[in-house]
Amino acid sequence: MVAFGKKLKESQIQEWQGYYINYKLLKKKVNRYAQQLEIGAQDHHYVLKDFSRMLDSQIEKIVLFLLEQQGQLANRLCDLREQHDVILQLSNGGSKICELQEAYRGVGHDLLRLLFFVEMNAIGLRKILKKFDKRFGYRFTNYYVKTRANHPYSQLRQVFRHVGIGAVVGAISRNLADLQDHQGNYVSIYDQPALSHPDPIVHSIKAAVNKLSNSTNFLEFLGKHAFIMQDDLPSPSEDDVAEQRYHFMSLLLNLVNTFLYMVNTYIIVPTADDYSLSLGAAATVCGVVIGSMAVAQVFSSVYFSAWSNRSYLRPLVFSSIVLLIGNTLYALAYDLNSIVVLLVGRLFCGLGSARAVNRRYISDCVPHKLRMRASAGFVSASALGMACGPALACLFQTDFKIYKLTFNQETLPGWIMAISWLVYLLWLSISFREPPQEIKRDIIPQEVRAGTVVNYAVENGITQPLLLNMEPKQGENGDQEYDDGEDESCEKTRKPVTSIVSAYRLLTPSVKVQLLVYFMLKYAMEILLAEASVITAYYFIWSTNSVAIFLACLGLTVLPVNIIVGTYISNIFEERQVLLASEIMVLIGILLSFHIGIPYSVPQYVGSALITFVSAEVLEGVNLSLLSRVMSSRLSRGTYNGGLLSTEAGTLARVIADGTITLSGYFGVAKLLNATLVPSLFICISSIIATCFTYNSLY
Repeated sequence: MVAFGKKLKESQIQEWQGYYINYKLLKKKVNRYAQQLEIGAQDHHYVLKDFSRMLDSQIEKIVLFLLEQQGQLANRLCDLREQHDVILQLSNGGSKICELQEAYRGVGHDLLRLLFFVEMNAIGLRKILKKFDKRFGYRFTNYYVKTRANHPYSQLRQVFRHVGIGAVVGAISRNLADLQDHQGNYVSIYDQPALSHPDPIVHSIKAAVNKLSNSTNFLEFLGKHAFIMQDDLPSPSEDDVAEQRYHFMSLLLNLVNTFLYMVNTYIIVPTADDYSLSLGAAATVCGVVIGSMAVAQVFSSVYFSAWSNRSYLRPLVFSSIVLLIGNTLYALAYDLNSIVVLLVGRLFCGLGSARAVNRRYISDCVPHKLRMRASAGFVSASALGMACGPALACLFQTDFKIYKLTFNQETLPGWIMAISWLVYLLWLSISFREPPQEIKRDIIPQEVRAGTVVNYAVENGITQPLLLNMEPKQGENGDQEYDDGEDESCEKTRKPVTSIVSAYRLLTPSVKVQLLVYFMLKYAMEILLAEASVITAYYFIWSTNSVAIFLACLGLTVLPVNIIVGTYISNIFEERQVLLASEIMVLIGILLSFHIGIPYSVPQYVGSALITFVSAEVLEGVNLSLLSRVMSSRLSRGTYNGGLLSTEAGTLARVIADGTITLSGYFGVAKLLNATLVPSLFICISSIIATCFTYNSLY
């Protein structure tokens, strides 16, 4: 393999030089943009569009050249195929077979050169995208990759999904295998995939393709709804670390924790008003009962996020124990006839919120190739828990005593969840594997060692004229990385923030607006869900079963809606367009919910609730996707990360919404609906206006 590396003559590389990405030109353009923005000569909208146009032009040049070279290789393979068919008809064609094998190996060598070409351009593109993101403080990479990768005529996809290269690799592999050990037997690689002695050139090609896949797998960089913050662009060394930290059962336990916590949050909603009345409080105190969990979560999110810097198992164990205690207190409050014990129990439940740990585990310990599935699992577990919580309340229509403990529809949610967390704690103690905190990265995988064609060429300076002004340096895992001389100064800006004040200073107007949007949608959803039992009992005399079924049906809409948005709508419209349209739909849902003049009917309530809830769900997915792109890369790691900020914004919204319900209860249940909708209306209109002002900066 090294011998072949030496055959990569500089003259041949120079011949292809005009088709490599012009890193020096793009770097100068980035610097010029920075100067223009500083003096106000250009705006962000122009910069993004102009730089996108330049990258499109560079990638088009690469793609057309790549297709041309693939065509030449295909023509040579067609000629060799004809010679192959002729030789097979000869009775004594041993010497011809050796010549044909060498000819196929020659095509393989040229294919390696082509893979080398793609690899160098992939590195150059990745570097310039990272530089742009660091220089301007928002994630242009996400916008560019998503818009280009999902388009049916995507030239980016033509390069980085290696379209056509696989067919050439297959033709070389099949014919060399046929000529090597199975002459005259007509045994195909499709019938016997694992040959005992595959040709060395096939080994080299496979290693080069695998290495190329590692360099270009950032096309999978499209996580959205779960808001699992990504750390710049994925690199092979980072993925090796994640592979060593990954443990399927531990991931499953994190997802189960997410599911159980969402069940725990919503299982009491249908009966919270009845429980408050049973303890001598007003029905509207249900807002405090539900919201006390969110109050505690404001603080628990911070210490769990900090704790996950050192361990994942211990915070999950602590979370399970606290939730076990909290649910037990919630259930005992009925026999103790104490609203204080009830609220303390819910506070304990909030203190056990480990969603920050669940998100962090997916971000840090799941390989990039599996992270999208894990993120989807996080969303699915949350949605399923949200639907199952109210649905389970339907099953608790009983009333009996064991000794002095009462088991009825009000206490059973606490007892059932306490038992669930006890079982989970035992499972966690047995099956969870703590990921190692430090991984040695100096081990080079065998397939990377095999693919030293690119490494050898870079080490010997052959690529120096290709990616101008990019100086090669040896990475920790043996791969080549490129430095343009400014990365050392940029490293200071990559360090995670150490305080909430520092994190706030990194928030641009676009980020602040998106956090406001997130606050608005969580506020509107919490108002709708938390007061549902009181409103439906007053206007429609619904039973607990009816409320539980209604809330469960709302929860079941989450996954289908997100599938539709992710599969169809996001491919037709820009996310900022979907964002603004969803905000307007939430506004319409809120307006339709008001009780003015005419008698309040079930169709009006259910229809407006469905519009509000579904629109808010669509809005949440798009909002978090946009947040992950416009938020500073420094907020992708550390305690005060972007996921924590969004969680705090949503939790604060829930706290204020539940407090609004309780305060509005002083005006009487008859005025509760309109009194709680007025703040929702005001916040929604404010978020729409703010979105319109920052619309051009959202990508």
